[in-house]
Amino acid sequence: MKVIADLCVVPLGVGLSASPYVAACQKVFAEAGLESRLHGYGTNLEGEWDDVFAAIRRCHEVVHAMGAPRISSTLRFGTRTDREQTIEEKIESVERKLR
Repeated sequence: MKVIADLCVVPLGVGLSASPYVAACQKVFAEAGLESRLHGYGTNLEGEWDDVFAAIRRCHEVVHAMGAPRISSTLRFGTRTDREQTIEEKIESVERKLR
């Protein structure tokens, strides 16, 4: 089953900048072969259910290995059974309505 997810990972106990940890997660997502789109407060992910959730777990493992004793993440995700939809299609649908 395909899923589109919105993930925000916040490492705690490591200082003010989250960017090294976000970059590490972006590498995990790329290595997993997922479509991803970074935005100001997280990352949109697109792929098969098991692949997406395995990559989220791997992201947490990597961030902990980098020294973060705690991680607080928020996750929103959705699936469709009527048709496949991509992140890009969702964005284009809204942009067409703005014209």
